[in-house]
Amino acid sequence: MKAVARSAYTYMAMWYRRIGREVHERLMRKILIEWRRAPSIVRVERPFRLERARKLGYKPKQGVVVARVRIMRGPFNRRRPDSGRRPKRMGVYGITAWKSWRLVAEERAARKFPGLEVVNSYWVADDGVYRYFEVILIDCNQPTIRGDPLYSGICGKEVPRRRIMRRLRERQKKTIEYLKKTLLPKLKQGEGQ
Repeated sequence: MKAVARSAYTYMAMWYRRIGREVHERLMRKILIEWRRAPSIVRVERPFRLERARKLGYKPKQGVVVARVRIMRGPFNRRRPDSGRRPKRMGVYGITAWKSWRLVAEERAARKFPGLEVVNSYWVADDGVYRYFEVILIDCNQPTIRGDPLYSGICGKEVPRRRIMRRLRERQKKTIEYLKKTLLPKLKQGEGQ
């Protein structure tokens, strides 16, 4: 068997995962200090994790925008009720939000840039207080985007606006594909008998 040459994106992913811990911490500490001082939603020139962005639909062309979103970390705590009750029945702790942080980041980016459509997003970094995501957005009015077959499912005439609120996530798509592969042959065999 021939050895297959690795791409540059493979090495980028390896660098991001396996870089020396001390070096990575020093680099990331400087970067995160800058990010923390910046506004919570910022348009960036190029993605921080290029290999991940390219996997999820980023292309360096006119009409494609990357935004970095900062979200507060921590649990979803409710206000304590004013009336008296025992602590177990307060209904304050252990309550989780049904949305993932990633979905919240996508929705905030979509609200900040109302003329753009969200393609995808990915986790970038964490620090003690915040969690950072990068969101890939596209401008459907650009001719370069309309002519691109990769974005035709997002910018087509039949696709409703603001698809971020009701689009299927990658995990759901994979589950649907898996069920089609496993269940459909069994159903067809059952009909044939």
